[in-house]
Order: sequence, then C-alpha cells, then structure tokens
Amino acid sequence: MKTPVSRKGLVIRGSRNIFTVRLDDEGEGRRCLACRIKGKVLKGMEAYSNPLAPGDRVTVELERDPPGGILRSPGGDSGAPGAGLITGVLERRNLFTRKNQKALGAGRAAEAQILAANVDLILVLTTPASPPFRPRFLDRVLVQADASGIAAAIICNKQDLLDSSADPEGDWLDMEERLEDFKRIGYPVLRVSAKTGEGLSALRDLIRGRCAVLVGQSGVGKSSLVNALRPEAQARVGALNEKYDRGNHTTTLAEIIEIPGTAETLLIDTPGIRRFVPQGLGAEELVLRMREFAPLAGKCSYGLSCTHRTEPGCKILEAAAAGIIHEDRYESFLRMREELEEGRG
Repeated sequence: MKTPVSRKGLVIRGSRNIFTVRLDDEGEGRRCLACRIKGKVLKGMEAYSNPLAPGDRVTVELERDPPGGILRSPGGDSGAPGAGLITGVLERRNLFTRKNQKALGAGRAAEAQILAANVDLILVLTTPASPPFRPRFLDRVLVQADASGIAAAIICNKQDLLDSSADPEGDWLDMEERLEDFKRIGYPVLRVSAKTGEGLSALRDLIRGRCAVLVGQSGVGKSSLVNALRPEAQARVGALNEKYDRGNHTTTLAEIIEIPGTAETLLIDTPGIRRFVPQGLGAEELVLRMREFAPLAGKCSYGLSCTHRTEPGCKILEAAAAGIIHEDRYESFLRMREELEEGRG
C-alpha cells in the first residue's frame, strides 16, 4: 500500500463533488485527475452553494499514482473519480460570485454561487442583436466586478450582424450611446466577431498572461468565442431560441480553457446567465460600486443616508439631470437598490 502524497493543483472544472484538478507537476507534464472532496465538506465554505470553482488552488492527497497526461480542455481527463482527495483550498486572491437564484426561489437563505476564483479580468459579453443588447445586465456584472476588486472589460460580440441586418428602429444607435458611455467612465470596450475574426487579435492581447472570465447571457456567443480563440477546444455552440430571441444553455459547467501563447493565458467559460443578481452588497454600498456615482457619495444634503430618489440637494439626481450620469445607468441603479432593500438582491 502506497503512502498518500500531498500535492497542490488548479481546479479546472467541477460538478457536484467531483472536480478536475491540474497538478503542479514539474518535469512530468501537467497531469489532470478527477478528485473528490475529502469528507464531502470543505471547512469555511458553508456560505457558498458550491465549495470550489475554476481558478481555485487546492491541496490534493493522492490515493494512487495516476497515469500521466496533459491538460486538454474540454474533456480528456486522465485518472478516474477517486484518484485523489481534495483536502483544502489555498488562500484566494478574490472570488467572482453572484446570488444563487435557486436558493432565493426556494425561500432559503440566500447563498453565494462562486463562478470563478483568483481572477485577473472579467469579460462581460454582449451583442448588438440575437439576443438584443441588454445594458442593465452589463451594469450588474460590472457592479459585482467592482465589489470583488476585479478589473472588467466589455466585449461586444457578433459585430458582423451590424453589417448584415437592417435596424429600422435604430436600436444600434442606443447601443452605441451606451457603449460610448461605458468607455467614458473607464471600461475598455472591444468589438469582436467570432464569425469573421474581427477584433480577436486585440482580445488576445487583452487577456494574454491573465486569468479571464467570460460572463454573459445565453446566446451571446461565449462558446463561439472560445472556439475562435482556441479551435481545438471545440466548445459546443447552441442555436438561438427564435421564439424568445434568447440563447439556449449549451455550456453547463464553468471550465478553464488554456489559450495558446507565450505566457499562460487562462479563459474561464461560464454557463449562460439569464439574470445576474449582485451578491454581498448592501443597498447603501451600491452607490460606491458604480464608477461615476462613487465620487458623489456622501456629498448629498442627506449625506450617506440619501436614497438618491427624491431628496432635495441630492448630487446623484443633479448629475443624472445634467447628463454626467447616463439616465439608463441611473435607472439601473434604482432597480438594483430596490432589490437590495427588499432582500431580493
């Protein structure tokens, strides 16, 4: 019987109590094996609906010497369930989370769902059409990124649709106005097309040497973008639900994809999210997590107790009236604050 050996590794993906872990091997290739959590519970993870996420670094106790292999994603695990036991999670630099909607819907205490750990950059995806541009989804993800202390960028995919489809309603003008406003307040905005290759070089430059997370609603083309950046990944692409003009879920698990390059670049592909609810924020804190709002916090006549709705001398209201704060961003703020006040956020 072999003596158990403790190793460290990177969580690539996981489902229930089985996680694919890439071991920190040197000189043997980077081996991946399926691991279970020892005892099925990780201490200190009780507040989360999932104890581990892609990007987590863990300690693993090997039960046997697994066969060698290189990281292939998706699929291609070497080893088998039970090949190793996860005994602990190493200190995290950060977590990117959202509210667990299943817990909220079931009336249980709201839990946080961990989407990724130890992240350098959030890439929030949107599209000009199919599905429609939804800036308030972007607002929510950006608020969570700010609260988590993680840099964020906006990626507008399917740029080819702007050239191939008529827009009699002029909706693209509204999209351009909002994207320009996001740039004005300091967020990088990249326009890309997974279909034509437009903007992919700039995107590769942006994520090179970093761990980035793709976040977006179903149908915005996350899997197509992964395939364009690394064709051998062969992420499954789904058709759009024509009835509701929104995507069907094709990515069911968050997973790390390695992007080839001179520096290690990790891209975490996440399942499509139809509704994003920020987690870990109080209603009063929200104003501090929206970039153009934050400098005005505490300067209202009612100070930090101002709700920024109807109070005289409210600097947020004045800024919205003057166009310093975009009117749609202000509406996003009001909706998020109401949810937080009512406990729905």
